[in-house]
Amino acid sequence: MKIGDIAKATGLKIETIRFYESEGLIAPPMRNGSNYRLYSQSHLERLSFVKRSRDLGFTMDEVRELMRLADDPTGSCEEVDAITQRHVAGIDRKLADLQALRAGLMSHLDCCSKTTISNCQIIGALSPETRGDQTRS
Repeated sequence: MKIGDIAKATGLKIETIRFYESEGLIAPPMRNGSNYRLYSQSHLERLSFVKRSRDLGFTMDEVRELMRLADDPTGSCEEVDAITQRHVAGIDRKLADLQALRAGLMSHLDCCSKTTISNCQIIGALSPETRGDQTRS
């Protein structure tokens, strides 16, 4: 497959595929006589693995480690479990932050008097506080 074909098959952009190649996530593909990259089924499988991992929020380092572990099918799942547990803990922290953010925004929305912008609680919360004789701009 040429790079455009594998991009279409994986849903990745051509630049992303080249980036993953430069990062060592996939082996450099063979090139034909016209110097076009030619990708194999194994490239397709690895790129699909990388895309799915990235879609789930794993970092590049985590993807690298997961791929290293996946390359040894007889290895233990303990390291995969540890990586996943750390990732889920990070997701839980982000969810808690988002819930707190939502609660804060909702409290401002609940206080909104629906009158004018000068009395808007949300605009007031987003604006820098006035200090001394400084005014909002």
